[in-house]
Amino acid sequence: MNGKRWMALLLALAMSFSLFACGAKPAENTGDNSQNTAADGTTRVFTDSCGRKVTVPVNVEKIAVSGPLAQIVVFAMAPDKLVGIANAWDESAAEFLDKKYYNLPILGQLYGGKGELNLETLLAAAPDVVIDVGEPKGSIVEDMDDLQEQTGIPFVHIDAYLSSMDDTYAMLGDLLAMPNEAQGRADYCRFAYDRIVSIADSVDKVNLLYITGDEGLNVIAQGSFHAEVIDLLSNNLAVVDEPSSKGTGNEVDMEQILNWNPDVILFAPGSIYDTVAGNESWQTISAIQSGKYYEVPMGPYNWMGFPPSVQRLLGMTWMAKVLYPEAADYDLYTEVSTYFELFYHCDLTQAQYDALVANSIPAASAADQAA
Repeated sequence: MNGKRWMALLLALAMSFSLFACGAKPAENTGDNSQNTAADGTTRVFTDSCGRKVTVPVNVEKIAVSGPLAQIVVFAMAPDKLVGIANAWDESAAEFLDKKYYNLPILGQLYGGKGELNLETLLAAAPDVVIDVGEPKGSIVEDMDDLQEQTGIPFVHIDAYLSSMDDTYAMLGDLLAMPNEAQGRADYCRFAYDRIVSIADSVDKVNLLYITGDEGLNVIAQGSFHAEVIDLLSNNLAVVDEPSSKGTGNEVDMEQILNWNPDVILFAPGSIYDTVAGNESWQTISAIQSGKYYEVPMGPYNWMGFPPSVQRLLGMTWMAKVLYPEAADYDLYTEVSTYFELFYHCDLTQAQYDALVANSIPAASAADQAA
């Protein structure tokens, strides 16, 4: 990244941040974590987001993660400390991530997904700490304590909410003794989120559907866990009785989609974006007639948050630019390349960017970017 541009960004991002208490609103950082070093200087007591006091090495060199959300968050700050990953990288990641991260052991995940945390692989990897990141489950304290007792490895939970990812990185930086790396990412998160909220508050929101599934008959419903960004930046027409918490959304029929008649459609990666223009069933929908339908960018993860980790800030930045280009008066390539350097350690080229957004921005915007 151009050094002057990054310095300017850092100046723009200079903000204060606070740490979270588990499952609560942000709380002031008391600084207790830095005062609890053992007499021999090799360990200290770290208080995690749940208030658990966990003895961890002063210098954490080997990290395991409990799931994909933690994998995304921790990779941004300390990729070379990872001794394993929760899930294999998506094939799209090969374009952007250093190949040395591809052969890490697969540890599985503690919550969700198809499998469980692989304790045998975890023990063989011998991490200094296992980090769990996300919104805390009701059983989080018991889960962390039980696994810590079973394995003899410190387990730490760090809260992560879209609105306060700066706090997540602040606490992670404290745990890993990486304050400078944490500060840059925390500042970015605070700035990026606040900017998009400001844009959302200033515009008349478009009527929109987010459609998933290989038949295009699933929607991310208003009020669901995965709809946070969609609901913030649009009038999400997908109102159903029981919003699904799954990333696949709620199944509906074509008649319902026709009745909703969205002005804009976002298609999830792997859905029917490529074929919908030639599908007669969709031709009367306003978004298709006007050409206002887009495929969510994919690489190395779905930008809109599947899994719902910090990359949603990138998705918000993209979505606001597509829907409200006058209010979102920033250069999208600059924004995306900044994110890729901070969170993926990748110097994104113009060609890579063009491929990422080939189906994801209006044709006029693509022409402007190329000019």
